[in-house]
Amino acid sequence: MVNSLIHPKQGDKANSAWFEEFLVRLLENRDRTGLSDMIREIDALMITVEPGCSAAYVSELALMTPYHYLVTLESESHWTHILRIDMESPDLLVREVRDPGRGDIFRSLNEVYPIGAHKPNSRYMGEIFRVSNLHEVVEQQKGREIRFFNQDQIRKLELPGNMAIVKPSPYTHNVVAYWERPPEDMRVYALGNSVILDEVNRGYHAAKAIQEDLGLDKLIRPIDHLATRVYSQNREVAILEYLTLSSYYYWGSYDIANQNSSTNVTKSIHYADERISPAKVFTAANQPYFVNHLVGLPSPTENFVRNYGPRLHHLALAVADGETGNQANIDYVVDAIRARGKDFLLDVIGSREEGLKQIFSSASEHSSLIIEYVQRFGDFDGFFTKQNVAELTHAAGVEENLRLLQAESEAANPLVNA
Repeated sequence: MVNSLIHPKQGDKANSAWFEEFLVRLLENRDRTGLSDMIREIDALMITVEPGCSAAYVSELALMTPYHYLVTLESESHWTHILRIDMESPDLLVREVRDPGRGDIFRSLNEVYPIGAHKPNSRYMGEIFRVSNLHEVVEQQKGREIRFFNQDQIRKLELPGNMAIVKPSPYTHNVVAYWERPPEDMRVYALGNSVILDEVNRGYHAAKAIQEDLGLDKLIRPIDHLATRVYSQNREVAILEYLTLSSYYYWGSYDIANQNSSTNVTKSIHYADERISPAKVFTAANQPYFVNHLVGLPSPTENFVRNYGPRLHHLALAVADGETGNQANIDYVVDAIRARGKDFLLDVIGSREEGLKQIFSSASEHSSLIIEYVQRFGDFDGFFTKQNVAELTHAAGVEENLRLLQAESEAANPLVNA
């Protein structure tokens, strides 16, 4: 039997007694009932973008990530582009809403937040887990009061019909989906008609040619982790809910005190290599927004959630260890991509002596997601350094404040910005 509690906890962030009690009880129950063994790796990630934006976003991802455009699934109201590295790393499903007036539950999650409403269709949706027994997983999760979309709802949402999809979390606004696929089988999504869109294909090939000419294809590795931001009061329940829905374990939490924040990490019990199943990170403020004037600290994490809603903040990609042209690979990658017009929020931070270097890109204008690059040196086995996280959190907060001002300006002056 799998033991999800075998890993020693990392970090310096104190949790409540309630969290510590139910962490043990939930994982012991998950192991005992076989869920931990039946739920395997993250097989795919789902992202939705605004009408007319997916071709440009696929091109952006083709330059900045190892992903390749495979095919487009055409349904009545969406284009769903399948991007793949290989069968060992998760696919990306990039969905474009074809009708700007179309509404659904995912759009409604954006519309109540000032920046989220500015791009109502742009959001990360969630993860698809491969499972060994779909019926048993769903029945057990229903017994835990997990709520699923029914098949008619999945059809109307134009999501793949060969999976069970949990309704959006009240804590993260993300979904988790399950599908049964023998590991030796290809990933095939039961949705619409398969086509190759010329605009998407041309943009993809042009971006990949640039990536290969620059040698970036040999340096940028698959996704290392996914980072979700939640409200301060939902930190512990968001973590435990995800552990209930997945086969991940609690790696630990670090307090980033000078940014009034904490970083909380969960990892797969089945795969130590994050390229197979990325770590899932939860970031939350230590104090709610209404005491900021009393504690006298910045609150970039809580501000993000208030402006965008709870959601994924960034996708982090690993960069191969080593040097290119007398630069650390991450410095070379960033300089090359910056020269192609992509902005970054700060210079690369960290050092070889500290064990790793990291950087955030500016948020994508197409998906609102940030790309993080991280290079770990030698045998460094840590996940991050607290100082790096503090600097990244601060830099992202500065950009998000500017985006809020822009959104408020455009809302107040619609004719000027039309």
